[in-house]
Amino acid sequence: MKVLIVGSGGREDALTWALSRSSRIRLLRCAPGNAGTARRAERVSISAEDVPALLEHIRAESYDLVVIGPEAPLVAGLADQLRRDGVAVFGPDAAAAQIEGSKIFAKELMQRHDIPTGGFRVFEDLGLATQYLRSTETTYPLVVKADGLAAGKGVILADDAEQAIGAVRAMLEEGRFGDAGKRVLVEEMLYGREASFFVLADGKNFVELATCQDYKRALDGDEGLNTGGMGTYSPSAYLDEATRRIIVDTIVRPTIDGLASEGSPFRGVLFVGLMLTESGPKVLEYNARFGDPETQVLLPRLDGDWLELLHACATGNLGSEPLRWKPEAAVCIVMAAGGYPGSYGKGFPIEGTDAAEALDGVELFHAGTTLDNDGRLVTSGGRVLGVTALGQDLDEARRRAYEAVGCIRWDKEHHRTDIAADAVRRMAEKVQG
Repeated sequence: MKVLIVGSGGREDALTWALSRSSRIRLLRCAPGNAGTARRAERVSISAEDVPALLEHIRAESYDLVVIGPEAPLVAGLADQLRRDGVAVFGPDAAAAQIEGSKIFAKELMQRHDIPTGGFRVFEDLGLATQYLRSTETTYPLVVKADGLAAGKGVILADDAEQAIGAVRAMLEEGRFGDAGKRVLVEEMLYGREASFFVLADGKNFVELATCQDYKRALDGDEGLNTGGMGTYSPSAYLDEATRRIIVDTIVRPTIDGLASEGSPFRGVLFVGLMLTESGPKVLEYNARFGDPETQVLLPRLDGDWLELLHACATGNLGSEPLRWKPEAAVCIVMAAGGYPGSYGKGFPIEGTDAAEALDGVELFHAGTTLDNDGRLVTSGGRVLGVTALGQDLDEARRRAYEAVGCIRWDKEHHRTDIAADAVRRMAEKVQG
């Protein structure tokens, strides 16, 4: 098969790694890719957000499958136009991608289909929002969210009315997030442990992926600013079989069926961000694509062919049989630029990657990397590398991942030192009784 992957991050490098291993692959390309994807796929110099140029390229090349990695081209309708051209595409149409592209759409979908989530209010007028936020009936802390895509920055946790009003004013009056902030979601704060849940869907049928857990805060102990993700592991130490069944029955199935019943069948991978509350799992958010860095631990654990799976989703031929997973655990440590998620430098030479990849069970997935004019591997983004390791259990996978991290160096590099440490402790406690 001739396949194009759209995107340039760690998720897309993991996808190139997985699809390149299929016996059915004939030609693999990535647009625009990075220094990591170039090891396994031809690079196409087109931005993932340049939908017209992507369409022109895909129409000229007659791909058997197009895999859309990031959310922006999905929300922009790339999948819709490809399907009209008869191209098999992994990723939802724009209408279904609204589940990520509009937080208000997602909340109202959950409301219509009785899917458990936090309470919410929607505002387009600053005066009405201010009146609500200063009401004695409003409970703090709460969450203020820009409705649209805001590069992960449109979420503010407000401890009091003044903070909340300032956040709403920045969106509605000051236009800090552009069109994404023209409508605002004010949401109940949920408490518990966060979890990630992924399913593949072909518009009607769906299958669960392995469980995983990620770490959003920049610093050890879940301190510091929120990030796109500083690490992850699989399988989750917190999602037992009973909880998974509740998630499937009360959240996943109603979501997939709800979208289909409203004329927007979901074809691709659905991510459900959850809070495991005392009253059961509740939805924090949806994503219409693979998570990053969750992809980096999910893909290596499948006992099967990812190309066949993604093609089955794209063509409406996904079976209902459970997927097979390797018994090994996986841990991914994100190595980031110093200063991330704030301002950071670029162009720092990266050393030690060959030594890291020579270690047993280790794979490096590139996110923010490029080659300089001298052909050296250098940093080009905030999250630079996803250092992933398989092991017979979480403890071994974690030790291997951190051993690999220790081989790699660049100026001002930053990573957390406690990824999966809580999970290892929890699993040890279960064994002890």
